[in-house]
Amino acid sequence: MLMEIDHFDSSIKGRDRHRYDNLFLSSRYCNNKKQGNWPSAELRGRGIRFLNCCLEQDYGEHIFENPVTHRVFGVTPPGIYHVRMLDLNAPHLVEERRDRSEYRKLLFEERKIVRESEAAIHAFHVLEDQLNYLIPPIPASPATEIH
Repeated sequence: MLMEIDHFDSSIKGRDRHRYDNLFLSSRYCNNKKQGNWPSAELRGRGIRFLNCCLEQDYGEHIFENPVTHRVFGVTPPGIYHVRMLDLNAPHLVEERRDRSEYRKLLFEERKIVRESEAAIHAFHVLEDQLNYLIPPIPASPATEIH
């Protein structure tokens, strides 16, 4: 995914437009979708705005993902606006979320296998210690030791 710098509030004029707190990392797709679509003062007065990921939690508060379809949906006015205006359910974005979900499943499965393997190794060492206690190994004869 091609990333670029987005002027979060494109309505800011002059040097303030380039303030650090107005520059966000954005995909080219989302940046192009948002371009020139800053909500009017009337819409902002009704709570309709773009989400500011540097100041608020967007996912899990304003936006949720369907774990089966991997489409996202807004549950607040800004979340609904953000999803709609940035076309966050474009096929390539849904596919990226689906892929991310599959990678997470694989990662958790690998972690589970590692934990189970570590538990089995620990159990083996416990049994080995118990066996050595109950039936100590017979030391080799000094005459049979290799020098």
